[in-house]
Amino acid sequence: MSERDFLPVRIAVLTVSDTRTADDDRSGDVLVDRIAQAGHILTERKIVADERMLISGQLQEWCGREDVDVVISTGGTGLTGRDVTVEAHRDVYEKEIDAFGTVFTIISMKKIGTSAVQSRATAGVARGTYMFALPGSPGACKDGWDEILQHQLDYRHKPCNLVEIMPRLDEHQKRK
Repeated sequence: MSERDFLPVRIAVLTVSDTRTADDDRSGDVLVDRIAQAGHILTERKIVADERMLISGQLQEWCGREDVDVVISTGGTGLTGRDVTVEAHRDVYEKEIDAFGTVFTIISMKKIGTSAVQSRATAGVARGTYMFALPGSPGACKDGWDEILQHQLDYRHKPCNLVEIMPRLDEHQKRK
């Protein structure tokens, strides 16, 4: 059996922050750099304030676009009152990828111990688009990408990956 060819994925990056700008968005920079290094396509990058409607609105917009396969957000996954990224993501999800948060927590435990309980990393699918919400620290973005996303967004990864099921993500919408 021959090896699979790499298939670039079209990814949008969303930083959720009341204070970050394009000049000091280190977490967004980590994701953008890793996306490029992996050979994927950065479709768009934005920063929005910690407002549930702004976040979910941006997620909805990107899920409706043909040129976005994946959305990765960073920030707003903690426990404070301003942390509403998880709720915004869940407003949009058709299906949640429960194991993503579990695997992220396992990875975090190895690096930051029980402080990992403070993260609410999440993932889901809507309208044929994957969405991942990572914490706002550069370290968490490195961990999320290096330990999970770089593998699951690589068509060559075995035994299975998220790219190979992309064509079937919205099959329920095609039924009559």
